[in-house]
Amino acid sequence: MRWVLLFLSLLWAGTASAEPVRVFAAASLKTALDAAAAEWAGGTVSLSYAGSGAVARQVAAGAPADIVVLAHADWMKWLDAQGVLGTDPVILAGNTLAVIGPVGDAELALTSQDIAARLGRDGRLAMGDLRAVPAGIYGQEALVALGLWDGVAARIAQADNVRNAMAFVARGEAPLGIVYASDALAEPRVAIVAKLPSNVHAPIVYPAATTASARPMAQEFLAFLQSFAGQSVFRAAGLQEPPK
Repeated sequence: MRWVLLFLSLLWAGTASAEPVRVFAAASLKTALDAAAAEWAGGTVSLSYAGSGAVARQVAAGAPADIVVLAHADWMKWLDAQGVLGTDPVILAGNTLAVIGPVGDAELALTSQDIAARLGRDGRLAMGDLRAVPAGIYGQEALVALGLWDGVAARIAQADNVRNAMAFVARGEAPLGIVYASDALAEPRVAIVAKLPSNVHAPIVYPAATTASARPMAQEFLAFLQSFAGQSVFRAAGLQEPPK
């Protein structure tokens, strides 16, 4: 009987260790995290992407996440207040904002006149949801600081995550969009036509934490993301070093 119990415990342990680490992450991290998961030799990783607000709400509602990675510190603070985090958040990377257009478009001057001319009579400026998607929140903050918001406020096409905002431009449904600079590297149908100064919005950071229900392997994958190898994957995807 003792041997049977030992066999069953070993079988359970093997099965548990074979289960993937479940990561819920901001959509803008898809390129980097897909590559990091493929690079990690410690096990398999299951990745789920959405806008940071949606991810935070999913995890707070009990979604089976081991690790959560968001694109805005405020959403991670909100999630921590819900009592679902198992570790203090760490910052994995930073990013910058860019204005994108279809490949071949000329450089855009960050003036009301040039933006209006590029949008034309019916064109829209694609952005993430201004209330929940960090790229939309950062983007609006930048446009307000630059004195450009009033000219585009009525012409925003909001998307549920930054990759979908980029898709509007890639499909020709919007002549301009505001996304992270790293996103533009992942879509061959768009190009950066202007870069937004980093001093006109809050620092763009990607906080990550394990959840209270996380399995031990989750901490190992999170440690890999912070290692030289993991950070090299992030740099290759166009993300910046974490702000000091």
